Amino acid sequence: MRITRRTALAASAATATAATLAACGGDESSGGGGGGGSIELTVATFNEFGYEDLFAKYEEENPGVTITHKKAATADDARSNLMTGLAAGSGLADVEGVEVGWWAELQQYSDVFEDLASPDVEGRWLDWKTEAATVDGKLMGYGTDVGPEAIAYRADLFEQAGLPTDRTEVAELLTGDWTAYFEAGRQFTEATGIPWFDGAGGTYNGMVQQLANPYEGSDGTPVPLADNADVKAIYDHLAEYADISAGLTQWSEDWVAAFQNDGFATMLCPPWMMGPIEGNADGVEGWDIADVFPGGGGNWGGSYLVVPSQGANVEEAKKLAAWLTAPEQQIAAFQAVGAFPSQLEALEAEEVTGQVNEFFNSAPVGEIFSERATSIETQPFVGPNFFVINTVVADAITRWDNEGADPAGSWEQALTAYDELGLE
Repeated sequence: MRITRRTALAASAATATAATLAACGGDESSGGGGGGGSIELTVATFNEFGYEDLFAKYEEENPGVTITHKKAATADDARSNLMTGLAAGSGLADVEGVEVGWWAELQQYSDVFEDLASPDVEGRWLDWKTEAATVDGKLMGYGTDVGPEAIAYRADLFEQAGLPTDRTEVAELLTGDWTAYFEAGRQFTEATGIPWFDGAGGTYNGMVQQLANPYEGSDGTPVPLADNADVKAIYDHLAEYADISAGLTQWSEDWVAAFQNDGFATMLCPPWMMGPIEGNADGVEGWDIADVFPGGGGNWGGSYLVVPSQGANVEEAKKLAAWLTAPEQQIAAFQAVGAFPSQLEALEAEEVTGQVNEFFNSAPVGEIFSERATSIETQPFVGPNFFVINTVVADAITRWDNEGADPAGSWEQALTAYDELGLE
């Protein structure tokens, strides 16, 4: 699945139409494909999972099974449809795609989803992907793709600053904590006058994703912003290096234009970000990718498949979900749409590790991102209040990164905005 950005996910479930993702009714007496009955399964996804050809293959291998694909226009739409079906107790697809941004929110409904644990899938995925999908000992979801982060950089601009340009040497330069990354940037900016990274907002996203509990305890209890030392430390760290930020908001017109005018030298880069960089920097030479990420590993994006218990053909749905997330199918989805695998065997496959990207100086991106995926140790808890709290902090950062406000004063505004949320 290609993700263009992490959205606020604020669409109201009440406005969605449950029928959009209504499961096709199957023959409840049928025991499975090829058993003489007709099994109709519905799969709900969004963006690009790379499943279209796989559905046809599954139908061919399982006579009697017909798959209907319900593809929402956006992740927001998919979330609204899912929440509407949960509230109604009906209308969900037999297999639902779930973006990681909604995952913790969905866990409160774990009792209406199937336990997908099975000896056949044990040890299939990256540990951190499976751990995030496990609720009270129940495997609630099968991992699809992930978004391990590396650093994309302009080798030609590095050369102007007297910094190393070879991706191996760049990885060595940037290995360590975020201070190492920012100090290299200060050296670069002082030598060239060019900003080091695209914007504090996007960089904050990568930093806060490394916290196990950014805004809420594991039980969903919000951490008061005034007491959140971890988030405040990240905020202060970014503010300290505000002078090397380009002050751009990702996906804005100015951000897009900056790729064409040497607007910045580095940015955080999961696999799906390669497409936007290449598209925005069309005709610009010098981009490369280094196998490194400040502070260790980081992930941005990814999804799961879940099986609602309300379905008419639950066992067949579980069988399909397991098949779609098996190594052969994850490799096929990667080849089709670039969905980076979370399955261990797929991560080691030549079809993945052997991929190079000509635009990024023929970087071995398959090998790089496979290594980045295995470097991730944890995923942040993203509870029901994550996005509203994150927006408060992101707005505070925007005020000084984009608008020139005082960071200390902007933080005070954030504390007031947090209090106005009325969270308990």
